[in-house]
Amino acid sequence: MSKIADENQVAQGGELPQARKTVGPIVSSAHLSGRAAELSELEFGLIVAGNAFNRWMVRCMNATGLPDLSPLDILVLHSVNHRGRSKKAGDICLVLNVEDTHTVTYALKKLLKHEVVASERRGKETFYSITEQGEAVCKAYAEIRENCLVDSLRTLGFSNTDLGSVASFLRGISGLYDQAARSAASL
Repeated sequence: MSKIADENQVAQGGELPQARKTVGPIVSSAHLSGRAAELSELEFGLIVAGNAFNRWMVRCMNATGLPDLSPLDILVLHSVNHRGRSKKAGDICLVLNVEDTHTVTYALKKLLKHEVVASERRGKETFYSITEQGEAVCKAYAEIRENCLVDSLRTLGFSNTDLGSVASFLRGISGLYDQAARSAASL
């Protein structure tokens, strides 16, 4: 039965067959649902949102005129620019919760080649800072973000308080997954 036929049947007082009514939660891996189908539903939402966010970052950065960066490259660039202070690769990994430091090191090398980040040796440590060109790219990114994304959130009725609550929830969930990863590693 098509969706239009279903809507017509319901509009005329008819009911849908039982199988059509109980679809269940939307998940990517039903075999993982077990006792927590809602957790599988949350994980599917995280997967879809994560992929959409990654796609958004890449397209937004392309719109600034700086193409060929991966989502991690873009996150590292914004992290280096954050608060205008120089940072070590290890600190960037910590903030972004990246376990594989070589991926951040590789991102920093790419950003150095694009001349949006500069490096400076201080003793045995290398510190990374934003360049003028990098600052201009981040500013253009912020303007595109305001125009394309922030206004859309307001149209959907999301307030800053709503967004803060979701962010707090996601940080809490990340802590649970980190703890679960430590537990799984000890098995």
